[in-house]
Amino acid sequence: MQKTVEQLHYWLIKVPEVFRVMTEAEITQRKKWSKKEVIGHLCDSAIVNLERFLQMQYEASPYVVTTYDQVQWVALQGYQELPIEDILML
Repeated sequence: MQKTVEQLHYWLIKVPEVFRVMTEAEITQRKKWSKKEVIGHLCDSAIVNLERFLQMQYEASPYVVTTYDQVQWVALQGYQELPIEDILML
């Protein structure tokens, strides 16, 4: 477990460092999603999964996973237009 905590801590430090040296063009260029949108999606996913993990502890078995429209969430949050620092703070 300690190794997992250390790896998580490493990435919490490393990802912002990497993004801060990229140009705005690099982080907003889209393939499917831009790098900004991917980071935003990971924030959305963390929120949704936290709720799922909590519900699994008290809902009847088997727990039924509800889906969410990831593309719509990213669009509604407007990650592409937000400053990268705002997204990284999430």
